[in-house]
Amino acid sequence: MAERDTVLSVNNLIINFKTDNGLLQAVRDVSFDLKQGETLCIVGESGSGKSVTSKAIMGILANNAIIAGGNIMYRGENLLEVSEEEFYKIRGHKIGMIFQDPLSSLNPIVKIGKQITEATLINSDKLKLMYNDLISDDLIRYKNTLAKMNIHIDGERKKLEAHIAELEKKGKLSPEDKADIRQKKAEFKTFAQNTKAQYMAQAKTLKAVLDRTSAEAKAKVKEYKAQVTAEHKEKEARIREKLKTASGAEKEALTAELEEEKTAFMNKLSITKAEARRRALEIMREVGIPEPEKRYNQYPFEFSGGMRQRIVIAIALTVSPEILICDEPTTALDVTIQAQILELINRIKAERNLSCIFITHDLGVVANMADRVAVMYAGKIVEYGTSDEIFYDPRHPYTWALLSSIPDVDGKEKLEAIPGTPPNMIYPPAGDAFAARSKYAMNIDYREQPPYFKISDTHYAATWLLHPDAPTVEMPRIVKERIRISLEEDSHEHKE
Repeated sequence: MAERDTVLSVNNLIINFKTDNGLLQAVRDVSFDLKQGETLCIVGESGSGKSVTSKAIMGILANNAIIAGGNIMYRGENLLEVSEEEFYKIRGHKIGMIFQDPLSSLNPIVKIGKQITEATLINSDKLKLMYNDLISDDLIRYKNTLAKMNIHIDGERKKLEAHIAELEKKGKLSPEDKADIRQKKAEFKTFAQNTKAQYMAQAKTLKAVLDRTSAEAKAKVKEYKAQVTAEHKEKEARIREKLKTASGAEKEALTAELEEEKTAFMNKLSITKAEARRRALEIMREVGIPEPEKRYNQYPFEFSGGMRQRIVIAIALTVSPEILICDEPTTALDVTIQAQILELINRIKAERNLSCIFITHDLGVVANMADRVAVMYAGKIVEYGTSDEIFYDPRHPYTWALLSSIPDVDGKEKLEAIPGTPPNMIYPPAGDAFAARSKYAMNIDYREQPPYFKISDTHYAATWLLHPDAPTVEMPRIVKERIRISLEEDSHEHKE
């Protein structure tokens, strides 16, 4: 089987949040790839950094977020350095997102049909879209250069503000502290001036290129419009000429042909409300909404939770994204509706060859969705592997704990709760963040963070239990029993 292309790559991502009590380390050195047409499930408890990572990909982090390191590469471009104009073209269009609560994702006083067609109608001017496509590369290079300048300057400013905040936390500033702050401010001012001069020189050259491209694009759009209009007038004149001598059934057919020609002409220049409605009804059928013509004119409160989530999925699909991020989309739904929504996402993913990032705290959901799994805890990926590797050969104590806490109708073992609570990430532990909750923790777990140990080419885990000098530890009996039952069921299915 050929290696699938990587469509998204997150590398050594570090995200902190400024709080009144200090800097909260939400995402700590996270890396993963997303392949074309696959589903990557990110699983972990609330507060583990799953949603923060997805919001960073979408460019919708809160204002108090600080991206302290790493990059997010999409089609060769770092999403952490693009301009808002470029992100506007990516967010929703190339990378779509489905949020946890479908009710809060929909406007309660706007009809469903209008909410589905909104994105289509906003981008309805095809001539404008054509112009934007023609200048897109040069515009992005120009805007991204300015954005990088601002990001680099803001990054240094945030470091300066964080440094000053740390000094002020100690109480009254000493003369040495005040001198240090004055020096740091002077260094920042020099850095900002030099950075601005460097980037503005690049931007000036890129702006000249953009102006030339813009003039050429306007000429091409004007030529296209004139050509389409001329072809339309010629066809219209030909039909009208025939209408002069037509009668009966032939006249009705020509009249219908004339209306079709008018509609075809309009659709070449813009997406009409009628066309947007047709597309919306098509997508509503695709996501399993019964009687879409009737539902189109209803309000969100007239839909059940499952139907609202289907509408949210429909909205995400209207612009045919390449990547779909599902942030716990079944959390607010009951179990039977959850299964329907998961089946729907799987079907649409297969039909459209979507790449999907599925975020959840439920390993039961992961089993039905994932090609690969990233287990997150306290802002770090602690285990990473294929779905089979995570379920049939788990190696990290946290993964064992998650598997031990899932209800299972076939198992007779008593469920095991995970003791304690996640650590306060304003004061992250020096060693393995899960050590305080793990009965397998060793002394080194409290002192040093474990590196990733390679289990196979696709399977890694960050636990000192995999070190050659670590004592031999067996996974919990409940996990071993569940793996045994699952393997027996798979073997039985294959035989049948």
